[in-house]
Amino acid sequence: MTTTTPSYRVTPARVLRSEWHKLWTLRTTWITVLAASALVLAVGITMGSTYDGDDSDVDTIVFTLFGTQLSQICLAVLGILVTAGEYATGMIRASLTAVPRRRPVLWSKAAVFTAVAFTLSFVTNVVTFLTAQIWLADTDKELALTDSGVLGALAGNAAGVTLLSLIALGLGALLRSVPGGIGAFVGSVLVLPEIFSTLPFGGVDDVVRCFPAQAASSLGSLTRVDNTIAPGPALFTLVLWALAVLTAASYLLKRRDV
Repeated sequence: MTTTTPSYRVTPARVLRSEWHKLWTLRTTWITVLAASALVLAVGITMGSTYDGDDSDVDTIVFTLFGTQLSQICLAVLGILVTAGEYATGMIRASLTAVPRRRPVLWSKAAVFTAVAFTLSFVTNVVTFLTAQIWLADTDKELALTDSGVLGALAGNAAGVTLLSLIALGLGALLRSVPGGIGAFVGSVLVLPEIFSTLPFGGVDDVVRCFPAQAASSLGSLTRVDNTIAPGPALFTLVLWALAVLTAASYLLKRRDV
């Protein structure tokens, strides 16, 4: 008896390619990424063109990239749609049938999304910075892209936005619901730290500084942001948060029914 070797094998490269194509064939992906970039650029142009010296104490990178607070919501929603969206449409059944081991699907989604979100954020940051400098030239906020720390701050901002959005992706996979994922992200990442900070207990402020949004706020600036941990520990903390959420989602993906 002769046996035939299947011509199709599930490999990491093929799973990554599949997730890449799935991401870019969705209309919501194009709408979300364009909205995220447009918001950062529009706010950056507005901040630069209307600067009159009143915000001279604000870090130049933070001042220029103020719009990332809005784009963060767009990319977080996209991250949730990448995972929970498949449960809403039922496509997750086809994805897990094609990849029976399941976990490679989640980690490939995370890898593709991370590459897209960071590249988009970094390129948008550079373009916004250079555009805003057209109006900020000859002011106290004039900087060149080659000045010390500028590229690092722009990349740090992009890393913070990406890791927060990756947490949202993990929450979408955990809850398997788009509204649930959005609610969990807003509640746990944006609202919960504010509630914790009001508690009358010693050491609360130190704990709050390690929450994802607060850790991300220390990235993307040339000077140390008040009441935050240093950029290095902040980046490490954000990576740990993202890995923790994704690991939990990966564990449940393997154990739960579709």
